[in-house]
This record gives sequence, C-alpha cells and structure tokens, in this order.
Amino acid sequence: MRRSLRKATHKQTRAHNRRLVLKTIYDHDQISRADVARATRLTPPTVSDVVADLMESGLVEEVGYGPSAGGKPPILLSVVDDSHHLIGVDLASGEFRGAVVDLRGEIRHRVNLPLDSQDGDVALELAYELIDDLVAATDRPLLGIGIGTPGLMDPVDGVVRRAVNLNWQDLPLRSLLHERYSLPVYVANDCQVAALAEYTFGDAKGGGDLIVIKVEHGVGAGIVLNGRLFYGDTFGAGEIGHVVVVEGGQQCRCGNSGCLETVVSARAIVRQAQAIARANPDSLLHRFAAGAEEITIDEVCRAFDAGDEQVHRLISEVGQCLGIAVANIIGVLSVRRIMIAGSLVCFGQALLDVIQREMVERSLALVAREAQVGLSRIGPDMVILGASALVLTRELGLLASPAGGIY
Repeated sequence: MRRSLRKATHKQTRAHNRRLVLKTIYDHDQISRADVARATRLTPPTVSDVVADLMESGLVEEVGYGPSAGGKPPILLSVVDDSHHLIGVDLASGEFRGAVVDLRGEIRHRVNLPLDSQDGDVALELAYELIDDLVAATDRPLLGIGIGTPGLMDPVDGVVRRAVNLNWQDLPLRSLLHERYSLPVYVANDCQVAALAEYTFGDAKGGGDLIVIKVEHGVGAGIVLNGRLFYGDTFGAGEIGHVVVVEGGQQCRCGNSGCLETVVSARAIVRQAQAIARANPDSLLHRFAAGAEEITIDEVCRAFDAGDEQVHRLISEVGQCLGIAVANIIGVLSVRRIMIAGSLVCFGQALLDVIQREMVERSLALVAREAQVGLSRIGPDMVILGASALVLTRELGLLASPAGGIY
C-alpha cells in the first residue's frame, strides 16, 4: 500500500525558507531583499519576515545601499561572517589538530597537540583537551563541532567502529562529545571530510563526481557521487588503506599483512627512507637530516627534489601501488576527477605521471584516459575545513550542493 505524501508543517516550511534565504544571501555576498525574493521565488513579505529573524539572531546585517533603478536605492544584506563560530577537528594526523572557524571557513584560532603514539583512552582524553582549548578560545556563539577521524565510521550514529591507529573500537564519539559540550556534533571519516573540503573549497568545487585519496599516517579515499558523500551500505566506502597489495608484506596494525597503508603511507615512506639512509652513506637524505632517525616526510621530499635516485625509485614504487588502487576505483565507479591529498603532494607531477601510467595499464584504457588525476592544493587544514563544512551544511544549510546536499 502506497503511503500518501504529507503536507509540510508550518514549522518545517519556515525552517526551509530560513535556510533558503540565508544561503542565497551567503552565496551572493551582498544582495537586496527584492533580489532574494526573485532568486528564491518567495514572496517579498516572506523574505522580509525571514530576514528580520536572521538579523535578530545576528546572522545577517544591512551593509549599505545598492544602485538605484530609478526609485529608492535598495538596502543590501550580507551574512555576518564572524557572528558565529564552529570547531573543526582533525584526529587523523600525527598530532591532533583543531581550529575555531567562522562562517566563511576562515580559521580564527588553531590548536595542535602532539599525539606521541598515544591511543585508546589516552587519545580520547587528548581530544577532549584539544576541544576544551578551542571552546575557550572564542567568545562567539558556537554552531557545533565537526570531527574528521581515522578508521571505519558510522556517520549516522557517530560511532567509530574501528580506528586501527588510535586503537578505538565501537567508540560512541558523537554521544561522548555532545554530552560533554552540549553542542551539535558531526563525525565522519577523515578522508570523507577531506573530499568534502575539496568539493567545497578546492579546485574541484562546482559539482560532479569526485574521489580524493588522502595519504597521511593512514590511507583512504573519500567519494562524492552526484553531489553527495558516498558512505556505502556498511559505511566502508573508500577504505582502501587496508586492502592487501603485497602478498606476505609487512604486518599492518589492522592484523593483515601487505596492506596498501604499509607501502604508501607517510609512515611507510619515512620508514623506507630511513632504511635507505642507514644503508647508503652517500644518500642525499644525509644532507637534510643529522641521522636516519630524524628523517621525516619533509626530508624525503627535499631529497626527492634534490634528485636522490633511491628516493626516486621509492616514490615510483609508491606511485605504482597508488596507480593500482586508482585503477580499481575507476574500474568500479568510472569517476573522472581523482585528487591526491596529504603528505604525497610534495612529490608533484612525477608522482602523478607514475599513477596515471599504472592506472592506464591496469584498467580499461579508454576509461582510464578520461580520468584526470591531480594534486589537492588545500593543504594541511583539509580535514579541519571539511569538518567545518559538515557543520555549516547540517546546521545552516550554507554549503549544500544543487543536487540537494552533500550527505
């Protein structure tokens, strides 16, 4: 038996109109009430009523007059970017990072706390400390908290089902944070919010399908299809870091051996670079680090740029493995835009060339040649900005896509 559609309640209609008007003002920077009415197809009295409500809440203000068309010049409206703040948090790097962010995605205050290989309850306490500092750093009303966390996430219930690198299992992170801070909390996998950041703020913004492969301590892919983040039925879409690519390879923290993460993550690259430095006293790595143990991904990048042959071979092998992963993804999804983000961006076009070549060789060439692999330029704040976009969209509807939202 078919269910009949129910008419929207007055409260639902009012909330919809409020979001629609606010987003229109936000997108146009400065706009008159009459132009808002034309853009939204709402009646002028409805727009005036909503604008009055938005001004009372401090979200919108009058900022002057527009050009006159012969009569009284229109009063222009604008969103007050600093009227409210939100908190974006990245729990997926070698340190816990967070920021207070305004309504335009501008960072107002940031806090970084070293993780020092801590995990379990200790890591959770560190996350509390980070957010405590951020909450104390603003005197504006807070819209909510957005979290990008490593591992397999249930974004509906806000539960970290398994985060190998943090040793979290079935952690009800959203409930814990909501209870502690009495704020709306939105939690997603760090690679998923990285894709959201690229879709919203990066070179790939503007709609369409998108895959972002983020490589840091871990490896994963965020997938945007038809303007929405694609989680999969079990929320594991994009979990490529723990797919085995080397039979009998190095033991991974997930329990398997030879996972992609053990080969191409920043940690894996540094480990292999340190081995190169120990075995070869002539390696250019010694030019940039006093000893093998002091080598980080930055020193690997500098040695690569300086032309170290062994480092170039290492990054070529990394590119081959990533190319295999990309080939498998586009073979299933046939997505044109693939962005590489995170620690590997510094290896530039040389890395992309290897990925592209491997991708064409290992998948249907006609499909692979249509794909465009690029480097994200957002930088280290990618997860923070993606987590912020999560809050802005859910709470205010500001960054929702024309396809009806990103989630």
